[in-house]
Amino acid sequence: MPLSARMPELSAFEVLLAVARTGSLGAAGREVGLTQQAVSARIASIEAQTGVRLVVRTTRGSQLTSAGVVVAEWADRLLDVAQHVDAGLASLRTESRKRVKVVASLTIAEHLVPRWLVCLQAAAARGGIAAPEVILTATNSDRAIAAVRDGSADFGFIESPRLPSGLRSRVVARDELVVVVPPDHKWARRTRPVTAVELSQAPLVTRESGSGTRDFLTEALRQVLGDSLEQAVPVLELSSATAVRAAVLAGAGPAVMSRLAVADDLEVGRLSAVEIPDLNLRRDLRAIWVGARTPPAGAVRDLLGHLAAPRGTD
Repeated sequence: MPLSARMPELSAFEVLLAVARTGSLGAAGREVGLTQQAVSARIASIEAQTGVRLVVRTTRGSQLTSAGVVVAEWADRLLDVAQHVDAGLASLRTESRKRVKVVASLTIAEHLVPRWLVCLQAAAARGGIAAPEVILTATNSDRAIAAVRDGSADFGFIESPRLPSGLRSRVVARDELVVVVPPDHKWARRTRPVTAVELSQAPLVTRESGSGTRDFLTEALRQVLGDSLEQAVPVLELSSATAVRAAVLAGAGPAVMSRLAVADDLEVGRLSAVEIPDLNLRRDLRAIWVGARTPPAGAVRDLLGHLAAPRGTD
C-alpha cells in the first residue's frame, strides 16, 4: 500500500534522532547543520504531520516523550536501511560508469564503434580517469531493438528507417547505401542509369530479414514506387555484410550495401557502384535507449557524449 501523507521524510527522522542523542535543540541543530529555531520548527512540523507529540521542551533541555522514544527506535532502523540503500545506489552508479553493454547493427559495429571507443579511451586518458569497459554485441537492427527493450543491453545502435516505438533515439552518424556489382556486370557497363523499378525487379544478394540495410532499401523503394512495389525474391540471404560482399565478388548478383562496408573495394575497383538517380539511399544511424530524453548517466552518456556526429534526439 502507498505511504500516507502523515509519513515524515527521512530528513525529519534525522532531526528527531539528533534531538534524542543530544537532549538539546541547539546541539541537535549543530549536529545536522540547522539553527536551533529551524530544529524547533522541524519538530513542530513533524508533530503536526504525524499527529503525535514527540518532544517535550523544558528549561533543562529537550527530551522525547514515550511515543517519541518508540518513533525514534523505528526511525533508527529506517535510517539504517536507507543508508544501506544509499550506499548500494552509489555502488550501482559507480558500476554503471565502469561497464556498459552495447548492441549494434553489423555495419555500425564493424565500421564505426571501434573508432568511437578509441575516442572515448583517449578522452578518459586526458581526464586522468579509467574508460568504461564496453561489451559489444553485433547483430541486426531488429535484434538490437529487442535487446534494448528487454534490458539485456544498456543501449544500442541501429540502421532502421523507422524509429522504434517506446525508445528514445539520437542521430549519431550519417551513411549512404550503394548498389554494388563486379566491374564486368552489365549494370557497370551500361550508359543509361538503372532505375528504381529495375532494382526492385532484380534478384539481389541481401542480408537476412530484420536487417536495417534491407529494411531501409525497401522503404526507399516504397517512397518512389508506392503501393506498386513488388521486390524480387533475393538470390541469396546472408547474415553479414562480409558474406554479402563475398557473394557479389563471386558473381551471385548485385547487392545494396553501406558505403562504409565497400569503400576499399570501390576505391581499388574490385566492385563498381551503380547510380540509381531516382532513389534516395542516404540514411541516419541512431543510438537508442530506454527512458528519458537524456541518455542514462554513466558510461552510456559518456560514450554518446564523445561521438563526433550530428545531433537529433527523439
